[in-house]
Amino acid sequence: MTDVTISAVRGAIDNMRSLIAVVPGRLYAMTGEQAVMKRTPESWSRKEELGHLIDSATNNHQRIARGQIESGLVLPGYGGDRWVALHGYQHRDWGELIELWRAVNKQLLSAAQSAPDASWANLLTVDGEKQTVGFVMVDYVRHMTEHLRHIGVAVDDLLGASATAPS
Repeated sequence: MTDVTISAVRGAIDNMRSLIAVVPGRLYAMTGEQAVMKRTPESWSRKEELGHLIDSATNNHQRIARGQIESGLVLPGYGGDRWVALHGYQHRDWGELIELWRAVNKQLLSAAQSAPDASWANLLTVDGEKQTVGFVMVDYVRHMTEHLRHIGVAVDDLLGASATAPS
């Protein structure tokens, strides 16, 4: 079972707030041509990777919102590659994807900001792994920042010290 401190959760929420405020502008600085390029034929383009983050946000929003309401939930995982293909992100408008990323993350942030401290200790089982709602939140922001870096977005200047501190 994975657990984190309330301080780590608050740090993740603060980091997410900063990312939502600044990252869209940095993504808009990338051209549509840059957004569709793939490093290798098997890899995701920037569009597809941002799409993966949209899918991740929608899945993690469900985990965080439902996990606040009920402890002991069992929720499925999701296959990232299949979701990216299903949504056809490579053929979608870059600006639309940026705005969708911003919107779903604002929705997730809203659920996280309203969570009472006690709910972060609620347990979920996701894809067979027990974890706390707090871990889901902290891990989601970590996952998002890793992918944003891979896309080529500078994020380290937006993250508080808690992003690198052990929880």
